[in-house]
Amino acid sequence: QVQLVESGGGLVQPGGSLRLSCAASGISFSIYVMAWYRQAPGKQREFLARISSSGSTNYADSVKGRFTISRDNSKNTVYLGMNSLRPEDTAVYFCNAARVGVPIPYWGQGTQVTVSS
Repeated sequence: QVQLVESGGGLVQPGGSLRLSCAASGISFSIYVMAWYRQAPGKQREFLARISSSGSTNYADSVKGRFTISRDNSKNTVYLGMNSLRPEDTAVYFCNAARVGVPIPYWGQGTQVTVSS
């Protein structure tokens, strides 16, 4: 059974930092493209960052320069480092695992990030 479990969310002040983790099980993690998305109340789910099996990354313009995606294949874990957080970064953050040949990507249950003073 495939599981993606996010952790590391919480309440942080504007300008602060957080690091989210997503631990995967039930998949050959190293061959999957891993990504982070978020969804704020009343809004559509938004792509944030992606990291390929080889470590190539790409980011949404809204987080470029502030967020960093990384992966540790030995731990089957993908991370999202978030700096200079803003109130508009408040959302539920989800990780996603996808690869060619698997038509429907896997999703975690999400972790809440709230940026507020």
